[in-house]
Amino acid sequence: MAYTIVALGNPGEEYALTRHNTGRIVLEAALKTESLEWKLDKKYNSKVTKVVIGKEKVLCLEPETFMNKSGNALKTTEWTPKKAEKVIIIHDDLDIGLGHFKISFNRSPGGHNGVLSIAKALKTDGFVRIRVGIAPVLASGKTKKIVGGEAVEKLILSEFRPAELVTIKQLAKNVREALEFIVKGERSVAMTMFNGQ
Repeated sequence: MAYTIVALGNPGEEYALTRHNTGRIVLEAALKTESLEWKLDKKYNSKVTKVVIGKEKVLCLEPETFMNKSGNALKTTEWTPKKAEKVIIIHDDLDIGLGHFKISFNRSPGGHNGVLSIAKALKTDGFVRIRVGIAPVLASGKTKKIVGGEAVEKLILSEFRPAELVTIKQLAKNVREALEFIVKGERSVAMTMFNGQ
């Protein structure tokens, strides 16, 4: 079975440049060398495109549901633990500073509603996550911790400033490289290479 990449976000133009849409922004920037044709596919309740990464065919989904129902995009497939290992989720992460990302496998959703919805649909946490940082970075270089539901919601639904958007899109080059390793079956290599950055 080929890999499936799910880029999390919210549908609609009003959310297009918000931090909660980081998954979509990064995937589209990572695939910019492809001639992409996204089509709405009711089976997946998502915008869908097929690409080749490295030498592997990959199905890319952008769910057309709101974040906390992202798992609906994957409900049409009978998932086994082995199949779930070939699912890659790209999403925003409040615990990582802007300009950085980490690759995780078989980890709990950590309070991210979109990831939680995916885990419920797959009936496992055994999938790959590319967690892209959206947290402010202090002058000291440390990540600013955002505390409280209201503060979190305000941040994730705020739009990236132009300079931040440039940073996110530059990061997508490294995400693309990481994806090439992952779909080759070299997930541990990707984690070693990119998780220290």
